[in-house]
Amino acid sequence: MTDSIVRTLDSVGNASYFVVALLAVMALFAVVTQKNMIKICISIAILGSSVNLFLVLLGYRHGGEIPIYFLKGAAETMVLPTPQCLTLTAIVIALATTALMLSLIILLHKHYGTLDIDEIRRLRG
Repeated sequence: MTDSIVRTLDSVGNASYFVVALLAVMALFAVVTQKNMIKICISIAILGSSVNLFLVLLGYRHGGEIPIYFLKGAAETMVLPTPQCLTLTAIVIALATTALMLSLIILLHKHYGTLDIDEIRRLRG
């Protein structure tokens, strides 16, 4: 009984990596194929979220506790704090990058009157 539960949890754990890879591939595909700049911006945000999810998955330890050493003993299993810090930093960077992309998209829309990349290239000359 216990072995079947462990195998099920292992397959679910591997499925989360598959979901991260699927999100990343879908976001990259949308970045390459879409012509609307807003859709490209959303795809880049989804790509950043998939990277953050991957970092969180890397830091997970089965049965791990919070990574505060003075509350837990050194011999206990803890989750890794470094991927958590990297994820927080990546969230802040993604927010700033998305804000910059959206402001540039607004400026381009004011100047050219369209959000289509091909149309902007044609109007530019």
